[in-house]
Amino acid sequence: MRPFIFEKDPTFWYETLRSFGHIAYGGADFGEVVMTAQRIVEGDYGSWHDEWLATADRVAAEAERSLAAGHLVSAGDGFLRASNYYRSAEFFLHGDPSDPRIDAAYARQVASFRKFAEIRGIEPVEIPYEGTTLPGYLYRGTRDATVVMHNGFDGSAEEMHFFAAAALHERGFNVLVFDGPGQPGAMRRGLLFRPDWEHVVGPVLDWLRAGPYVEADRVALLGASMGGLLAPRAAAFEPRIKAVVAFDGVYDMGAVIAERFGGDREATRRALALPEAEEIVRGLMAQDAVTRWAVTHGTWVTGTSPSGYLTAMLGYHLRDGVAERIACPVLVCSAPEDFSFKGQPEALYAHLTCDKTFIEFTEAEGADAHCQSGAQRLAMARIGDWLERTLQ
Repeated sequence: MRPFIFEKDPTFWYETLRSFGHIAYGGADFGEVVMTAQRIVEGDYGSWHDEWLATADRVAAEAERSLAAGHLVSAGDGFLRASNYYRSAEFFLHGDPSDPRIDAAYARQVASFRKFAEIRGIEPVEIPYEGTTLPGYLYRGTRDATVVMHNGFDGSAEEMHFFAAAALHERGFNVLVFDGPGQPGAMRRGLLFRPDWEHVVGPVLDWLRAGPYVEADRVALLGASMGGLLAPRAAAFEPRIKAVVAFDGVYDMGAVIAERFGGDREATRRALALPEAEEIVRGLMAQDAVTRWAVTHGTWVTGTSPSGYLTAMLGYHLRDGVAERIACPVLVCSAPEDFSFKGQPEALYAHLTCDKTFIEFTEAEGADAHCQSGAQRLAMARIGDWLERTLQ
């Protein structure tokens, strides 16, 4: 899919496409996205924030008027779109965690989504975890089967409504969405990313199974974006997971990082330990928009320096027999033009020894972008069908 706006900046284009994709489940309107994007100065993080915030505020204000007048459907629709626009507003600001605009927009994202959730009967939950809680949402369905899900490197639990929660709930599944360490809701409770995701999913399953509505043998785990590595990692060590969806599949974050240093993992580790490592990384950021954004966000969610973030990512992988430990059925999704994880779904699939399914979405389907952004209905049809077959 050729960009038709932000042609010189793949990060701005993808984040615009991301909102276009969320139209499918009520997270945006086409005209609102286009008119907002046309006001943004390409490559300018401040301009991106200001224009998305203005749109979000306008949509949220209209939703409030609908709510006050008793028009609950219109109010819910507006709050849902506003939540996505607030999410987008603060997306590029994380290079300076002290920037007050970050938490202000995030708080409005959550508040807007919770107003929508109250109207639609979606239950906010708090899952006990290491002396605090992980925030999330429970969608009660009509089936015995439950899909637990989380986002990846940069997305929120609220955004998972558009990526998978709404689609699977309308198919009757119970859905439990949560933010884990390093993800927005948990970050604000002092919880940074960790690679051993089974220690995150374990307490979530403990909480879920304590409820009266879960069939223990019919629980699947879905991870979006980098969650396509974290979810399989959890399944390798957590036998209570009966099916996994890697949306899209990721095998080795270290390989993604090493590509920027010639492809050799140990040479990358040595380079990142040099005294001039910070200068090297900033040089990479200056050359590439994707690296610029990933490092500014990554330092925040890992609590490290730019070189420390890249070093940390070398430890996020399913190598050394981890993928081979997974015993439950796994669905690996792939987008051939994924600028973040090209080739990673194929690597994960090759190392799985369990019952496995591979779905490669295509350019002709308009589904070749990261997590099939822009083709959410198509992606959810195939993922939903697989889950129905696997958990029946």
